[in-house]
Amino acid sequence: MQFNNNGQAIYLQIADYVCEKVLLKEWKAEDKVPSVRELAMQLEVNPNTVMRTYDFLKQQEIINDKRGIGYFITPQAYKSAVAYRKTEFLEKELPTVFRVMNMLGLEPEDLSLRFEKFKKQYTAYNN
Repeated sequence: MQFNNNGQAIYLQIADYVCEKVLLKEWKAEDKVPSVRELAMQLEVNPNTVMRTYDFLKQQEIINDKRGIGYFITPQAYKSAVAYRKTEFLEKELPTVFRVMNMLGLEPEDLSLRFEKFKKQYTAYNN
């Protein structure tokens, strides 16, 4: 995983990474997730950063911990991840898209055909 310098805290970037795994159904309900140490080594970050991520994801009801066993994807993780990422997109990413669209004189209609084409390609790739 490559971290970006967009001002977003690393623990939130890791949370996005976990959410993506859930949304792409690579990690399913009740799956065990890597331990704090394993994920820290894999992503080359401090274990405290991963611990902060896991605490955050527990608050979002995306993962839970079973004392002495590890961390697991919750049964409602997909729904919770959608809600979290949707809020993040609408509040943080979409305003930037709108700003650029406004600067370039683009209207939503200018994007609709491209979006439909993307959806078809994405659906075909993921089926």
